Amino acid sequence: MITPQMLAVCIFTAAQTYAVPPSVILGILNVEGGRIGQAVRNTNDTYDLGPMQINTVWIPGLSVFWGVRQSEALRLVRDDACINIGVGAWILRTKMNQTGSLTQGIAHYHSGTPHLGSKYRKRVVSAMERYRLVRKPEDLLVSTSPPRSPG
Repeated sequence: MITPQMLAVCIFTAAQTYAVPPSVILGILNVEGGRIGQAVRNTNDTYDLGPMQINTVWIPGLSVFWGVRQSEALRLVRDDACINIGVGAWILRTKMNQTGSLTQGIAHYHSGTPHLGSKYRKRVVSAMERYRLVRKPEDLLVSTSPPRSPG
């Protein structure tokens, strides 16, 4: 069980760590609708894990990066909300870096297939508008570049 206060700390820590808007993390969490401990099977024999529905295709790389067995990486992503949110923010940042855009990063968080990604992005933005996390979609076009290193 995670308290709302702990969830807020997880979201803001992930947002700050990966330089992504916390409102987008909340929008993705709303659209994904996942829960701690959840593993949803996909038609391609992968699973979506936890609150941000992290696909198991990410598990082998996370396992290597963290220096743990794949079964442990899967358990952490599925069962630890803060780790799940952190991984989701890292994936979003990765997709933003690849596409050069926050809005395209949101789309690619779900799918690199244009019509699927576009539909997903619209759902995330609608969730953000519904919960007054953004006034209008254009508000997402502010600079979302990662901070520069000092020196």
